[in-house]
Amino acid sequence: MNKAKIYKPSKTAMQSGMGNTKNWILEFESMNKAINPLTGWISSKDTMSEVRMKFSTKELAIAYAKKNNIKYKVIETKKRNFIKKSYADNFLK
Repeated sequence: MNKAKIYKPSKTAMQSGMGNTKNWILEFESMNKAINPLTGWISSKDTMSEVRMKFSTKELAIAYAKKNNIKYKVIETKKRNFIKKSYADNFLK
């Protein structure tokens, strides 16, 4: 069976909301990647690379992988550095 990675997605740069960052994702790594000579796009014959499963906790995702004998790696999330700024700080320098 393929290897999988378990991670928590980061916030998109296009929006300020944190809506899609609550669930943990189990995603299979793609094998047999190749460049399509007609279009130049990267494609794969491996259909498992299209599978993404959502879990509410990291422990549930790990338990699912262990139950189904899936090799996995966990990618931990980094803590956000939030710098509190005031509008007045723009004029003090």
